[in-house]
Amino acid sequence: MMRARLITRLDARDRALFLRWVIGAHTPRRATRAWTWLTHIGGARVSILAVLLPMLFAGAELQLTAIQAAWALTLSHLVVQLIKRRVLRERPSVRVTETTHVAVPDRFSFPSGHSCAVMSVAFVYAVAYPGLSWPLLLLSALVGFSRVRLGVHYPGDVLAGQAIAIGTGVAVLWLW
Repeated sequence: MMRARLITRLDARDRALFLRWVIGAHTPRRATRAWTWLTHIGGARVSILAVLLPMLFAGAELQLTAIQAAWALTLSHLVVQLIKRRVLRERPSVRVTETTHVAVPDRFSFPSGHSCAVMSVAFVYAVAYPGLSWPLLLLSALVGFSRVRLGVHYPGDVLAGQAIAIGTGVAVLWLW
């Protein structure tokens, strides 16, 4: 009973934040384009290229980091897909009847795969190259926020995806 009330309150808060942050009708078109461009950094193509190119063309140290990032990306993606298929949380565009500003990749919202993908790669690179940690982690946070702004995820989906990414990144680095 107590757990159900907590989840109901968290869901209500998540929806309230979503409604506050999602792009509205009066948002300039260039802002929507900027958020759309940013969200694609968390997509499969960019995340895979961020590990594949250094694996193929970089020196030994960066190659090793790219391999670790590839493992973190793969494991985090598996965890996200397992959770999505168990939780089955509908997207905001279904539950809150907001339109999305980008294509919806699948039916389920929780957790955010884009947020997880970009954070898993950024986290491993940030640990290996501390001088780049703030820009990489800031970029990851902005990609996550773009998912809410564009109407495809609730804030809690993003935070859960990023937590999964950091957890799998820590596990990969610890096991390495």
